[in-house]
Amino acid sequence: MDRDVSKIQEIFYELCVEEVMTPDVITVTPQTSMREVRDILREHRISGTPVLQDGRLTGIVSLMDLIQTLEARQIDEPVADHMTYDVEALYGDERVISAIGKFQQTGYGRFPVVERSSGKLIGILTQGDVVKGTLVQLDIDYRQREADHHHEQHFFQDILSEETSIVLRYTIQPHDFVHGGEASSQFKRSLQNLGTHPSILRRVAVATYEAEMNLVLHATAGGTIRAEVRTGSIEIDVCDEGPGIPDVEQAMHPGYSTAPEWIREMGFGAGMGLSNIQHCADEMSLESEPGKGTHLRIVFDLTEGT
Repeated sequence: MDRDVSKIQEIFYELCVEEVMTPDVITVTPQTSMREVRDILREHRISGTPVLQDGRLTGIVSLMDLIQTLEARQIDEPVADHMTYDVEALYGDERVISAIGKFQQTGYGRFPVVERSSGKLIGILTQGDVVKGTLVQLDIDYRQREADHHHEQHFFQDILSEETSIVLRYTIQPHDFVHGGEASSQFKRSLQNLGTHPSILRRVAVATYEAEMNLVLHATAGGTIRAEVRTGSIEIDVCDEGPGIPDVEQAMHPGYSTAPEWIREMGFGAGMGLSNIQHCADEMSLESEPGKGTHLRIVFDLTEGT
């Protein structure tokens, strides 16, 4: 099985929406006429804009809405009569990988971006923003690799011992979406400092992020991620005392999810976490008992690329 994870995929898991979105947003109000919308879209060369009422996001009006008003000769009617009211927005601290999933699921060309705590509009994200943000990050990463080229560390090579290991432990709080992903980012940085091969590092980063977010989403009391780094392998144990998984085999199927609707609306719980982990890992086992909790074990072979 091809377990490779590209640098671009890794970036999608690392970047937050607010890092790639367009922060300066052109907006209109429900009272703005569609004729004014036409001029605004033309002047700024955009294909849609959020609609704000008293500073709050109430809808979005698109180029398609404008075309329909032109065809119906309703160009002087207000935006309120033609905009989309049920707006699906992204959160600024949401990961880009989640946003990409929403683009694919909905077919939308843009999403308003709001602050999670206040609901305040802070930007707009288009598929073009994702591409540009990824290219910028690739350039930054390339320059960083060049700068670090002569300072690579291979921690275990400098230690003389029959057996050496390092244990790292992270506590994950339930439904902590603000800090979700921080533990996997910290773990990745630690592995970078240990001189882990980039191709392995990418797979570990993706798998650990998915495991961490599963704890955030499903573990009612939170859980722990314990990683033991040895000279030839990385073993990660993800444990919780949550509700457990009634059918482990079914849970492994891509797209299967027990996440409630409110979590799905936040951009999480698409049901791809366990299958993504399995794709990245060299070994994976999952044990779960309803009412008692879940134990996920992930193993990576560190001899790759050596």
